[in-house]
Amino acid sequence: MIVVVKFLPYGYNGKILRVDLSKDKISTEFLDDVLYRRYIGGEGFVAYFLLKELEPGVDPLGPDNKLIYAAGPVTGTFIPGNGRNSVGAKSPLTGAFGEAEVGGYWGAELKHAGFDAIIVEGKAEKPIYVWVHDEQAEIRDAGHLWGKETGEAQKIIREELGDNLIRVTQIGPGGERLVRYACVTNDLKDVAGRTGLGAVMGSKNLKAVAVRGHKKIDVVNPEKLKELSRWLIQNMEKVAGSNHNFGTGANFEVNVVSGNLPTRNFRDGDFANAEALSGVTIRNTVRIGMDGCYACSIRCKKVVKITEPWNVDPMYGGPEYEALASLGPNCGIDDLKAVCKANEICNRYSLDVISTGAVIAFAMECYEKGILTDRDTDNLKLTFGNADAMVKMVEMIGKRQGIGDILAEGVRRAAEKTGKGSEEFALHVKGQELPMHEPRLKRALGIGYAVSPTGADHQHNLHDMGLTGPSIKKFSALGIIEPIPLEDMGPRKVRALIYHVDWCVLNNSLLLCGFLPWDYDQTTEIVRAVTGWNSTSWELMKIGERVTTMARAFNIREGFSKEDDWLPKRFFSPTTSGPLSETSVSPEKLQKARQTYYAMMGWNENGVPQRAKLEELDIGWVAESPLEMVK
Repeated sequence: MIVVVKFLPYGYNGKILRVDLSKDKISTEFLDDVLYRRYIGGEGFVAYFLLKELEPGVDPLGPDNKLIYAAGPVTGTFIPGNGRNSVGAKSPLTGAFGEAEVGGYWGAELKHAGFDAIIVEGKAEKPIYVWVHDEQAEIRDAGHLWGKETGEAQKIIREELGDNLIRVTQIGPGGERLVRYACVTNDLKDVAGRTGLGAVMGSKNLKAVAVRGHKKIDVVNPEKLKELSRWLIQNMEKVAGSNHNFGTGANFEVNVVSGNLPTRNFRDGDFANAEALSGVTIRNTVRIGMDGCYACSIRCKKVVKITEPWNVDPMYGGPEYEALASLGPNCGIDDLKAVCKANEICNRYSLDVISTGAVIAFAMECYEKGILTDRDTDNLKLTFGNADAMVKMVEMIGKRQGIGDILAEGVRRAAEKTGKGSEEFALHVKGQELPMHEPRLKRALGIGYAVSPTGADHQHNLHDMGLTGPSIKKFSALGIIEPIPLEDMGPRKVRALIYHVDWCVLNNSLLLCGFLPWDYDQTTEIVRAVTGWNSTSWELMKIGERVTTMARAFNIREGFSKEDDWLPKRFFSPTTSGPLSETSVSPEKLQKARQTYYAMMGWNENGVPQRAKLEELDIGWVAESPLEMVK
């Protein structure tokens, strides 16, 4: 008899957990080691399993959708930046590829519990949570948790299971009520914010997944990882000082000068009191400390405490840049305490701060234009700058009360229901609201918003500022050796966008935090030190391209086309004031950039990945679609 011994790469457990809620069944599956190297983890696993296992056209909020939690090879090791996991499903917000990453401790704990990923399918008859611990798992009743905010639910789960070190990923009332941009929350303050994955949890009656484990993640070369960790600590101030000392949004007011601060629903360009919301002001007023993710020395996360006029509990962390901008200037608000309270409510209810601020800004502009009236808002004065109304509206969205029920659907659906020309103020790409970065200033970012498979996203994107100054040195390792002007939308800019996004998506698959200053060589060294593979930067870059192409294939299969790769009309005109009052995105240049992007990616003129490109990326199986995607 021949015994086949399966090789398992270092950095992995070699198995995943499958939870079928409809059948009340849990099983363990062992993955092929080739699959690990080809898709590596995180977003790569999400793309693979969604394409392989999800039937085209399924209802994102129906039992046939699948929810995937995936770690990567670096997750749970001791290299700084490893404390992340990916969450994915077909998005209820966009109907497209849905994926987001989240930090904290949960992903590391999942690896320590013996699993590399969890696939949840079906729908439970009643609320449940999943308890995963030391290579075991069980489905437990969550009827007593349903309706509770995230802080109380976590407390009850830990008390029930008798361990305060249990890590919990969960939804609050927003996810339970199927707010289409509900997020998935780790440790109360770290969120997989985009694409509405919390609503998928709610649709499955899945309140939480609690994990605890004691398994060590073996790596091939621990000394190399220690060497890199020491380098980071020794160079902290030089390479990560701003994030370490202030978190994101350190010099908030600088964005006003450049034009990169979205103001009053991306309409205006002047915001006089931006300094009131900066990371420096937060440190000097409401901040009580800084927190971080598993085994990370950066500790970039604000913790705030406020007692009046609102109580803001520090266990929910504090606002980062996206929350500060979306709930602040984008709503015309400079009240720091109001923004902190709104951020806390988002974390209590599991709401994406970006989409929440964006839908409120949309409603405020509609109110200003008379499209929404006091009758529609239950006499809530939804004017730009009304901090009390903004805070109240966040809660109404989380509870789906009054107009909050309409806004809980996202700006695209809210505009469709409201009508009266409100579509002009509904800023989204593929149904997902824009992050708080200005495409009129950053043209590569605008192209990236348009072609992103998840709808507008700033994480797997290129922020053009890096191409104009000293940061160009980093890009030179990719062959981008000359500065490219901000306003450029030509082939040089598209090429830089593609190369950079390949690395962003790779990091989302490795689950290596993008805030860490690892360069391309160091990232390759990390992968080698963890896995023992003879990986090169070229191989890793192709993984990013592979995953991006798979996400595109998923969207084509779901009926998306090049018409969906576009920006809202507002960005084809300047802001009403400020640094961008005489500049805008050219639709003609955007159209050319889109076609250049398709060609460089190996897609046809309609944005469909071609068979030869799929074969070159070693995913020829993607062409075997029920919809005959590739012709």
